[in-house]
Amino acid sequence: MDTEKGISPRVNSARLANFVGQEIDGSRVTVEASDGGQVNVQALPNTDISETYIEVVGRVQDASTIQMHACINLGANLDMKLVNDTIELIHDPRFYSKIFS
Repeated sequence: MDTEKGISPRVNSARLANFVGQEIDGSRVTVEASDGGQVNVQALPNTDISETYIEVVGRVQDASTIQMHACINLGANLDMKLVNDTIELIHDPRFYSKIFS
């Protein structure tokens, strides 16, 4: 994974344990990941979570917690099955090393 170039993988709750201590694009909130799993997020102070769907960029603390570095509001209409299918495709061994090596 090449975080020096600002590249980091997208993960769902099932893949969170594989990224403890690594970068992944304050107060705690619990969000539902694209695969339906629950993820605890240590949010930054004054974080604007104003949309139904968000992307949390941060560091994985443990198998169920992310320390937020940024929050990207993605709107109210997002196909979470497509998002999760894309995440799983990224992590497919046929493609992962080509993207994050």
